[in-house]
Amino acid sequence: MQTHLLAQSDAGNPILNIAIFVGFIVITMYIVTRASKSQQKDSAKDFYTGGASFSGTQNGLAIAGDYLSAASFLGIVGAIALNGYDGFLYSIGFFVAWVVAMLLVAEPLRNTGKFTMADVLSFRLKQRPVRLAASFATLFVSLFYLIAQMAGAGSLVSVLLDIHEKPAQAAVVAVVGVVMIAYVLIGGMKGTTYVQMIKAVLLCAGVFIMAVIILVMVKGNFSELLQMAVDSHADAGTANPEAILEPGMQYGGSLMGQLDFISLAMALCLGVAGLPHVLMRFYTVPTAREARKSVTWAIVLIGGFYLLTLILGYAAAAYVGVDNIRNAPGGANAAAPLLALELGGSIFMALISAVAFATVLAVVAGLAITASASVAHDFYDAVLRGGKSTEAEQVRVSKITVVVIGIASIILGILAMDQNVAFLVSLAFCIAASANLPTILYSLYWKRFNTTGAVSSIYVGLISSLVILFFSNSVSGTETAMFNTSDWSLLDLTNPAIISIPLGFLAGIVGTYLGKPDNKDALQAEMEVRSLTGVGVEAPVDH
Repeated sequence: MQTHLLAQSDAGNPILNIAIFVGFIVITMYIVTRASKSQQKDSAKDFYTGGASFSGTQNGLAIAGDYLSAASFLGIVGAIALNGYDGFLYSIGFFVAWVVAMLLVAEPLRNTGKFTMADVLSFRLKQRPVRLAASFATLFVSLFYLIAQMAGAGSLVSVLLDIHEKPAQAAVVAVVGVVMIAYVLIGGMKGTTYVQMIKAVLLCAGVFIMAVIILVMVKGNFSELLQMAVDSHADAGTANPEAILEPGMQYGGSLMGQLDFISLAMALCLGVAGLPHVLMRFYTVPTAREARKSVTWAIVLIGGFYLLTLILGYAAAAYVGVDNIRNAPGGANAAAPLLALELGGSIFMALISAVAFATVLAVVAGLAITASASVAHDFYDAVLRGGKSTEAEQVRVSKITVVVIGIASIILGILAMDQNVAFLVSLAFCIAASANLPTILYSLYWKRFNTTGAVSSIYVGLISSLVILFFSNSVSGTETAMFNTSDWSLLDLTNPAIISIPLGFLAGIVGTYLGKPDNKDALQAEMEVRSLTGVGVEAPVDH
């Protein structure tokens, strides 16, 4: 087999790696600072949506930058390297989910809302209970997504510096959290969007270059690459190495394994349509036409990227070696940077890793803005102040929220450092699909839907997914669980979506029929017209 496997300690040149990392941070921080000077200091519209001043092309790049997270690059490549076909299911699920979100939710949501998802949910319903529930759901989805990014950043830097000690890895996660907080506080949505655009171009270019190098090495023979990956698994002692080419290596087998696969597929395919930070990106363009243009750009970039992860994943198994991936700091999350080292040496590894690090920073900044907007706009302004707070007060509350969320995500990210980041993101998708998606779809497409149904759907979906997750073997009872020395698991499921998503949809129906009608027919008619045509979208009405 034509491969020179890495020694476990060989992580390129740590000094070079850090130099390139710091360079990336300095350049992007400069861009963020410049962008912040062009936005009004206390304007909520500027802080949350960048003043809706971006073109469709710019927003398409930023959407790709927001969506192609550390899970997409680090987690999926590692999952394919170790589990083959079953790892590629993450790529398929994430991409199909994007198409579902675009077809069902994106444009109607953008036409109806103003800053946040809760603007849409509460448009024709009672403001306070719906906004309160939506802000809780947004916070938990954002927090779980942030945990995944923090864990990915910890793995990435640990590989680059060859750090195996847990306290040192924890310190890395803390530094990432601090930089992320600085990005958001300084630049708001405008600065974050520019970083996401740059990062999307660099990430897609980096992955494309890696794929081209790999195909040149195997002379365009993809079958040879697959055989090398099988041989690598055989060398690592995998019982049935050819299983990486077939379904069922990770999921399947037992009945619970098959149900776990269906649960993961449901979470991946339905989750994006309920992800607040992705949906919020559509408020950063001035017209519905530009929103559609941004979707086209995003689909091209995202689709191409996920196809290339298949090549990278099998190449990581073939050229890096299965045991080397498992033994590296960060485990499966280290497969992509180690593959870059194998393909192009220390400088290439440092560049690819710096791009991945920029990916983490861009995504966590977008998540933090979304969560802070929800707390300030939906909870503080609408619930606590009855819609009477000033924009300056909302921006101040947003910035305080960013700091609090940053600290929480650092702590939880440290706990989850050994988890595959693609798997961690699937949990965020599960919560989004269980709590947000039923309410969004019912609000947009069901005339009878009322406040009781909305609140029931959000809380039942959110609480059921969190409770089932807490008692699943993702949190305790297995070697890879967050608390791997304890066992209080009751379910042999790693993802609760198969139970919590139907419960969320069912709760919306039951709550609607048990609750009193809101008697807001005029608002319902206005919402229907606006969601389908975009009429009135430039001057959203506050009710």
